[in-house]
Amino acid sequence: MSSVVLSIGSNLGDRLAHLQSVVSGLRGAVRAVSPVYETDAWGGVEQGPFLNAVVLADAPDLDGPGWLRRAHEFENAADRVREQRWGPRTLDVDIVSCHDGDAEVRSDDPVLTLPHPLAHQRAFVLVPWLAAAPDAVLTVAGQSVPVADLLAGLAAGERDGVRGTDLELVP
Repeated sequence: MSSVVLSIGSNLGDRLAHLQSVVSGLRGAVRAVSPVYETDAWGGVEQGPFLNAVVLADAPDLDGPGWLRRAHEFENAADRVREQRWGPRTLDVDIVSCHDGDAEVRSDDPVLTLPHPLAHQRAFVLVPWLAAAPDAVLTVAGQSVPVADLLAGLAAGERDGVRGTDLELVP
């Protein structure tokens, strides 16, 4: 049984519907869904704000590359265009971490690096993840670190840029 933490985001089109498409597409695999947050774009490209959430899911038949294929299927269904790094997008699905049973899946493959190499720097990942799984941990530089500690270590401005909304995703 593999389990995954997916960070999902959208800042083009019907942002909430794009996020919901992932949750709906995973059907019974979803274990938990975070609240929906609005965040300023990350990465220095001028663009509109994102809606972000985190989805925790399990599947007996998927490994890391299998989850990546599913993520790309969701992005393709939302007509995601990859023209500019960190640019605007209809849907972004990132695999933050993946476990096979109790063992963390690790990968240094440039196509799929696990755990996600920048997740610990991104409040838009950590805030929703912590809301969905208060005891979550992420491996950073070979060490398992509580997500709450990673979030506390970010600059206040980074944390404050993740704003709660009244929007909800329906599992």
